[in-house]
Amino acid sequence: MIRLENIYLSLGGAGILKNVGFHIRRGETGVILGASGSGKTTALRLILGLLKPDSGRVFVDGEDITNFPEEELLRVRAGMGMVFQAGALFDSMTVGENTAYRLMEKGGHSPAEIEERVRRSLRFVGLEDSIDQMPAELSGGMKKRVAIARGIVASPAIMLYDEPTAGLDPLNSHNITNLIKRLKEEQGVTSVVVTHDIPLAFEVADYMAFLHEGEVCYVGGTDGILKTDMECVREFIDHSGRADLACGERRSSI
Repeated sequence: MIRLENIYLSLGGAGILKNVGFHIRRGETGVILGASGSGKTTALRLILGLLKPDSGRVFVDGEDITNFPEEELLRVRAGMGMVFQAGALFDSMTVGENTAYRLMEKGGHSPAEIEERVRRSLRFVGLEDSIDQMPAELSGGMKKRVAIARGIVASPAIMLYDEPTAGLDPLNSHNITNLIKRLKEEQGVTSVVVTHDIPLAFEVADYMAFLHEGEVCYVGGTDGILKTDMECVREFIDHSGRADLACGERRSSI
């Protein structure tokens, strides 16, 4: 479904991604794990076609999008939903208007259809009753859930998440984690989750790619990452917040 193949990307003369490759199959949740500045969000931008690699290829749903013109990239992006790290809601719009934004921008939907889709998406994230509220009235966790509702309103086959639990307390992080899992289980959505949140990664991942200074240190399942002898991976897991809890729970189920 999504494949990065031998990607090299430099910005300002510095290598940001170096020979990066991974493959996320249809219906899977792939997690790109790593510390801040490791190149995780850059990988998302490549998948969206917002950046082009110096070398290597990017595949989405079987298509090599590496050199697609913008009009073709718009078609590819129409099948994706994106949840940004900060939520990126429009402060001057209600929750309902924010959720409807993509449908309104695309056109071709009646007002009744838009309202039905918006309510369905907000119901999925547990916020239908907040449809007329403004973003300023919402908590951080609620804003992230609205961002997910906006991402799924057009029924995308692929969802991309950039640090979806950043800045959230454990309860709201748990709520976001459950929504990502439900989208896979109930709608078969293929997801790419960029995060440095160890508990989130172990809860949702079918597949992990660990990036360190722009290079892939590990690719594979969640069991294997606990056993790897790669020093950069071990150090990250051992020193990340709540890592002992996440890894201990995972080991107990192995």
